[in-house]
Amino acid sequence: MNEDHTLIRATLVPAIVAFLAAHYNVAEDDAMDMFYRSKTAEAFADDDLGLYGQSALNLAGDVIRERMSLS
Repeated sequence: MNEDHTLIRATLVPAIVAFLAAHYNVAEDDAMDMFYRSKTAEAFADDDLGLYGQSALNLAGDVIRERMSLS
């Protein structure tokens, strides 16, 4: 079965962005840029990887860990 999980992803993104904004103490626009420029966001867009089934907090944590590994 090939399902489109666009709606699920669309409901998770605002929460991911809010977690990132709070963690980094930045505006939501900046947090959104952080998210969409991450490898996590790239993987999140791929239905085959199933990241749409993860919590927003877990996905935000993935972005934070990814950014820490780049520093």
